[in-house]
Amino acid sequence: MGRTLENKKEIVAELKEQLKETQLTVVIDYQGLSVAEITDLRGRLREADATCKVTKNTLMRIAVEGDETWEPMTEFLKGSSAFLFIKEDLGSAIKAYQAFQKDTKKTELRGGVMEGQKLDVDQVKALTELPTKEELIARIAGAINSIPTKVAVGLNAVPTKLAVGLKEVPSSLVRAVKAVSEKEES
Repeated sequence: MGRTLENKKEIVAELKEQLKETQLTVVIDYQGLSVAEITDLRGRLREADATCKVTKNTLMRIAVEGDETWEPMTEFLKGSSAFLFIKEDLGSAIKAYQAFQKDTKKTELRGGVMEGQKLDVDQVKALTELPTKEELIARIAGAINSIPTKVAVGLNAVPTKLAVGLKEVPSSLVRAVKAVSEKEES
């Protein structure tokens, strides 16, 4: 028994809602995957705050129709399509998919859409080179943490250099007076 019109409308509404919360959507060909393998992929993606949805291309086409941000996706809608909805950590989610693909060798990445731009396979893979959210936070924390250290080192150096300079003044003054007096004697 097929889906009812009401059921299809619910699916389209759900897809539209998911797209609103997504930064990047990747389209893959999932032909040949078993239910267990799709479940495995979903589990891996869940750890990276991403989801995998298998739906008919027609329903996705209806969901993105008229939406400038997601309409470029229609170019990838052919064959057996699964959609990876990635919310934040793009690199981690794509790496999770690539690890799954390497293990199963059954899926094929078609492309993706981000901020209204169609991304080919190479552009999607290039996103894996971006640092993860945790790496960015660590870098920022390290940079912030180093500032007080550098200020403290600088402040500690000032009195030391001032003391060295002040210590040199009397001996320099003595040498200068001695030189002037020797000049006057000659």
